[in-house]
Order: sequence, then C-alpha cells, then structure tokens
Amino acid sequence: MHNSKLPRPPHPRRTLPLKTSLAFGLLAQTLGVSAQSLLEEVVVSSSRVPIPLREVGASVTILSEDEIIQRGFLNLPDLLRTQASVAATNNGGPGKATSLRIRGEEGYRTLVIVDGIDVSDTSSPQVSPRLEQLLTTGISRVEILRGPQGLSYGADAGGVINIHTATPGEGLGGGVAIEQGRYGTQQLSGRVGGNFDAVDFLVSGADFSTDGFNARNTDADLRDADGYDNQTIHARAGWDVSDSFRLEGVVRKVEGENAFDGCFNAAFLPTNACDDSFEQDSWRVSAALSQDRFSHELAYSENTTQRDFFAEDALFFKAEGALERLSYVGQWRDSDALSLVYGVDREEESIDDGSFDRARQQTGVYGEYQGRFREQLTVTAGLRHDDNDDFGEYLSYRLSGAWNTDLASGELKLKGAYGTGFRAPSLYEISYNNGPFAAPPASDTVLSEETSEGYDIGVVWASESGIYLEATWFDQEIDDLITFDVVAFSGYLQNAGLSDSTGIELIAELPLAMGFRISGNYTWNETTAPTGEQRPFRPEQLANLRLAYLSPTSKIRLGLNVRSSAEAVDTLGNALDDYVLLDMNASLELFPGLTIYTRLENALDEEYTEIPTYNTAGQSAYAGVRYEF
Repeated sequence: MHNSKLPRPPHPRRTLPLKTSLAFGLLAQTLGVSAQSLLEEVVVSSSRVPIPLREVGASVTILSEDEIIQRGFLNLPDLLRTQASVAATNNGGPGKATSLRIRGEEGYRTLVIVDGIDVSDTSSPQVSPRLEQLLTTGISRVEILRGPQGLSYGADAGGVINIHTATPGEGLGGGVAIEQGRYGTQQLSGRVGGNFDAVDFLVSGADFSTDGFNARNTDADLRDADGYDNQTIHARAGWDVSDSFRLEGVVRKVEGENAFDGCFNAAFLPTNACDDSFEQDSWRVSAALSQDRFSHELAYSENTTQRDFFAEDALFFKAEGALERLSYVGQWRDSDALSLVYGVDREEESIDDGSFDRARQQTGVYGEYQGRFREQLTVTAGLRHDDNDDFGEYLSYRLSGAWNTDLASGELKLKGAYGTGFRAPSLYEISYNNGPFAAPPASDTVLSEETSEGYDIGVVWASESGIYLEATWFDQEIDDLITFDVVAFSGYLQNAGLSDSTGIELIAELPLAMGFRISGNYTWNETTAPTGEQRPFRPEQLANLRLAYLSPTSKIRLGLNVRSSAEAVDTLGNALDDYVLLDMNASLELFPGLTIYTRLENALDEEYTEIPTYNTAGQSAYAGVRYEF
C-alpha cells in the first residue's frame, strides 16, 4: 500500500507526527534518493521524538519496508541478524527459544517495541521479548538503536528495536500473500487499511505453520520433526481530531504452539515428547498534541502473556506475566537551535508461575537538552531518575553529539554517545533463588542490581551518488552481571567485577552500474567475563554482504546474501562452528499488484551448530505469490 499523494519532506527542525515522519522514509526509498539525502530521514528511536538522522549521535540502523519484503525472511530474528552487531542463537528451528544479542549483550537487555507497545514477557526468567514469536508480516519499518539507551526507555535498555506497521495510503488498500517451502512450511498473510481524511486504520494477520525438523541431536528415541504454528493479528486505528490533536489505538494478539526436545515428565524422567504454548495479548491507547512550541503524548499500554509447557501431553509448568505502562513524553522548542525533551513513565510488572505470585512497580522521570549550533553541531545531555520497589532509586544519564560538514560531493558526520544504566534482578531470578530448586551457592546469594555504562564514537560519509560509509568503535561494560549457574545448576549468581564488550562496526553501501547495488557490514566484537574468558555464544566476527539488482522497470528484483559467523564459544569455553551461509531471492511483478517470488536459504547446505546438541536448518527453498491493491 503506497500513498498516491506523496507527502512533502519534513522541515528538519520541526517535530512532526509519527505518521508523517514514516511516510517520508517510504518516499525516500521509493524515489531512490541519494545516501546523503537519507541523512535527513526522520527517526524516533533515539529520544522518542522525531529527529533527522544527521542530528542523532547514537548508532541507528533503519530497515525499510522494501528491504524487509525483498529479503523475504518470515521470522524477525532472521531479518535482524543481517545487520551490524546483531547476533542470534536458536534452539532448533522456528518457534524455539531464540536469543538476540546486540553488541554482545544479552537479549533481555534489548527492548522490542511494536507500534509503541513494549512486547516484553515478564513471565520469562528475565523480562525479555519472545523474539521467536515475532513474524515480519505487516512490518513496514524497523529502527535498531545500538548501545545503552536507558534515558528514554528505562535504565535497563541496552538497545532498542522499534517496529512500525505499514502506514495506510489514501483511500482503501491492502494485500494478500501465500508462501510454501521446505519442512512443510507455509504462511498465509494479509492486510487491509485505509486513510480517509481524518481517520486511518490498518488490520494485518498471518497464519504460519511448519513441520520443522528434529530440534536436537540428543533425540535418539523419537527422532521426530518438531513443528511450530503461529497466528498473529495486529490492528491499529487513528483519528486526527484536528491538525494538532491525534488519538490512536493499537491491539495485538499472538498465539504459538511449539514442539521441542529435552524436558522431564511427571516421573522426573527425561523425555523428548515436549510441547509448549504461548499467548500474548497487548493493547495501547495514546493521545498526542502538537503546538507551535510544545508537543505532548500521553499513552497507556498493557501486555499479558501466558506460557504452558507439556511433557508427554501432561502439563508440567505454566507461567503468566503482565506488563502495564503509563507514559508521558513532552517536548518544548524555544527555536530551531534549542529544545527540551522530558517525560515520566510508571511501569508495573507481575509474574505468577503457580508457586510464586508477585508484582512490583518502577517509576522513571527524565529530561534531555537538545542544542543545535550553526546548523552543523547537535548536542544532547539527559538525566533519568528511577525508583524501583525492590532496589530503590538510581540515576542514569546519556550524552551524545553529531557534527556535520560537506566533504567531497557528500556529507561527513562525526558522532558519539555515552550512557549509563542499571537492571534490577527479575522477579523470576529472585523467586528461583528463594525457591525449592535452588541450592548453594545460589540460595545463599542476595541478588543486587547490575550497573552498566558504554560509549561509541563513529564517522559517517554519505555522497550525492548514493555511497554510504560508516565506521563505529564501541565499548560497553556491566558490573555485577547476573548469570545462571551452568556448572552446579544451583540458581542465579552475581559475577563480581566487570563484563566487557568492545568492538568495531563497519557499514557500507555502494551503487553499481546497470541497476546493481552492493551493501554489507562487518563487526569485530571482543567480549570478556570478569574472569577474563570469552563470554559464550558471542561471535568475535560477524559479516554480511548483499548484492541486489533492480531492473529499469522495477519489475524484476534479485538478491544474493552472504552471512558469516566466526570465533564463538559455548558455556564451557569450547569453540563453536565457524560458518558461512548463502541466501538468494528473486521476485517478478507479472502485472501491477501481482508478484511471484522465490527464496533459497542456506543455498550451499552448510552444516553448522549455534548451540551444542541443537540442529540447524539445511538447504531450504520457498516460493510464494503476493497481490496488493
């Protein structure tokens, strides 16, 4: 669904409604403008208000709707791991537990937001998003904010993945798609939306299923395929009450059914006849007011999760969680050169696993100064105060800067950011150490909060011809890291000392002749525990290379993607497989609105292991048809 009436590019100094900001991003992709012009693209992840990318000192990656569709991945983690500093591990196929690590930090430090809703699961051992339950259907844009981002999102946010669904075009539009492929995989998806003067809406849905493959090589008795089913429905509606006042509501429902290997039956004997179910219901309402010098947004969201685990068809564990959030974000603009962003959020999380039922609240208040000097330098400085029911008060802060100048038929940007944060032990971590399954030393450990700090500095050059180059150095460290005892399985321990993650990110995009374009990224990431050993499941080297082709008529699209991972270790320090994967995709528009497409994943049928004893997918072909109106 593309807007037939293209919006005018926003003024770089004016705060705009999110709807307009995202429409400009789509316009830039549609018209194929230069990389230099894309520095004017507006992002909202850095400070929760729209800011041109050239003024953002933090490290941000943007995935457009066009790239999401062309890469073709059905699951969000597969899409995200093609980006700089993003690594993932999976426990044996779609729907299995998946951990995503940005710059070497655990997945529960990454906040995932879908149309303003924090989709974290509070019933998990650590409050974290269930990434294996997230499909790419209906997503039009992803912003990946790397590094400590506790100022605007909560002091424990070590990175942010901000997901937006498709922006409705004028009038009524929509689309349907069906895809099938190896392992009995199939997905039926669709969306319909519209924009009628002051009212707009979008409804999207997907039904995904796969027979899967044997999740673990330790399954020597059943040796069966471990399948997965997912049904996702997402709806959003907005009403522009006036030119300056907007109301919006979002409703989302995800249901997943998954088979896996390695659990215990009622007699506490190991079995591979394991299943789990996941259900998450979430919603959000918001009201936004934009005036000449002030803008305000008040929002309330609620997210409930239920997980049930079965062994040989008998329930052996269940957990429920809820996350309620009331937030206010405001901005005052004195002039193009000065603005203040401020806000308050109150969050309540709860967990009930049958033996432990508890809730707690945390309130945060923050403010950020944004100063712009001579149209070249942007400086931000912010402070946040959090008050946690269990662990009291904590102050965190963030500083950032971006300096731009013309250079060699392009624009040079120097950027840098520094931030701090803390993470309180999760309700599950606390309850486990106080429960019947804990043993010394964990049962004798009184968990305290983790503290963190990190910085990055980088340089970006974007040319009028479409060349984009970026290099960033980052260094992050966590004090008193909480980890599970993988040796004695006694519970959760606190590692005294610093856990560090240091690295370099290189990103490049280059237009070639005859409709070809090449892009890629490379990440070197050294992670160390307080003992000096490498932290597990964190590849020291990650690389992605993509060659894309677009025909002069835009009817034919071809893509070739190479992804490599090297020098990772497991929890015992044993080396994991280095691997290189080749993916290919192609699409052909038969006539306006109707497109056929195909995708070949792991084209060279590489055999590799991400986690010991867990299998990975072999060569897999998929094909589908998509119709948009």
